[in-house]
Amino acid sequence: MRFETPVAAAWIASYIDAKLVGDESLEATGINEIHKVVPGDISFVDFEKYYNKSLHSAATFIIINKEVPRPEGKVLFVCDDPFAAYVKIVKRFRPFEPATQMISASASIGSGTQVQPGVFVGNHVTIGKDCLIHPNVTIYDHSVIGDNVIIHAGAVIGADAYYYKRRKERQVQYDKLESCGRVIIHNDVEIGAGTTIDKGVSGDTIIGEGTKIDNHVHIGHGAVIGKNCLFAAQVGIGGKAIIEDEVILWGQVGVSKDLTIGKGAVVYAQSGVASSIEGGKTYFGSPVEEAKTKMRELNWIKRIPELWERVTKP
Repeated sequence: MRFETPVAAAWIASYIDAKLVGDESLEATGINEIHKVVPGDISFVDFEKYYNKSLHSAATFIIINKEVPRPEGKVLFVCDDPFAAYVKIVKRFRPFEPATQMISASASIGSGTQVQPGVFVGNHVTIGKDCLIHPNVTIYDHSVIGDNVIIHAGAVIGADAYYYKRRKERQVQYDKLESCGRVIIHNDVEIGAGTTIDKGVSGDTIIGEGTKIDNHVHIGHGAVIGKNCLFAAQVGIGGKAIIEDEVILWGQVGVSKDLTIGKGAVVYAQSGVASSIEGGKTYFGSPVEEAKTKMRELNWIKRIPELWERVTKP
């Protein structure tokens, strides 16, 4: 998320009740997760094993729960609970805005776009030209939709990220990391009925130009989907996954978080993608292997009774 105007480090430290280590005159221009940060961003870290990655990221400002040697050019905000401090900043700069009507007055809708009955368009949404939004679609605040996009009935664009911090000492154990990211849908995309696309925690979930998504597909927070992909019904994609151009995922494929599927890969139905896979190949199974290899394995498995009978036969 970008701030509308830069925010002074000294003000941030005071607001989250943190010790400032570094140049208090520097100004933050946004807030983001570690994998999305750019110079000027605020990020946070509260596990020691991630200190090094965070401190040497592009982020200028780090909220951290321990005073450590400060890399040159960084500003540290040292406090007991970086997670809570991060959420406090999100709520301050991206507060919830209650809806007052089905199509917000702050939404922008391009010429030739048709919005069917029952559609909800939230605050600060942008929809391009010549789109068709079918009945009962919900488009959350700050979503951006390009030209010639079709969204079928009951789809939900921009729901919150599924992201929590567990606190075992509490009766209610999971704290919500408030989402301040967006969904960005590029031109000529089609989204099936009942599909859900979550916004990024602080960055953007992106659907590339020309991609076609079937019914009842789920795309998690911060995923980046390339151009001209095809996703069949009931595909599920975890948060922060990167799906490169021209990937085909057939029905009920499950894709884990934080991985990359290379350009032009094809994954057969009911397969599970647990780690990154190369492009230009066809995959099957759970966890996936190249389809030819997996099919040979299955053929041998089918022959086990026959082979067992041979070796045990007197």
